[in-house]
Amino acid sequence: MGERTPLNAPNAAGSFYGLNLRHDRGHLVRACLEGVACGLAEALELVRGLGVEVRGVRLIGGGARSTLWTSIVADVLGLPVRRLAAEEGPAFGAALLAGVGAGVSSDLDQACATAVRVGPLREPDPQRVEQYSELLERWRALRGRLAPLYRG
Repeated sequence: MGERTPLNAPNAAGSFYGLNLRHDRGHLVRACLEGVACGLAEALELVRGLGVEVRGVRLIGGGARSTLWTSIVADVLGLPVRRLAAEEGPAFGAALLAGVGAGVSSDLDQACATAVRVGPLREPDPQRVEQYSELLERWRALRGRLAPLYRG
């Protein structure tokens, strides 16, 4: 599906690096989740580079039901994560905005306070944050080396 933010690389494709006979399907699934989380870390750095202070993350959608996914995101980003009860992110956001436009809510803050339900907080594990910090540096180096292969 490519990568949009912040790399703008629509032809990028997934890759597995370092596979050997000890790896099974579970390792590949986890590697996919970790790769996506590393992409989120890149987007987070872009936001921070704009001077925005990020104190936490909220996840929405079907994948947000996964405790493993929530844990990986918290640990890779080094930020607390909360899952939202709603599963349809874009449609839910559009409905909130429409409610403001139709006068159901006076503003987006009120709409969110009324309709957004958050789940339990998942704090990052300091030991895993450190491990993922090292992984993220390897991921960035590998991504840089693979980028020329995916140019359209």
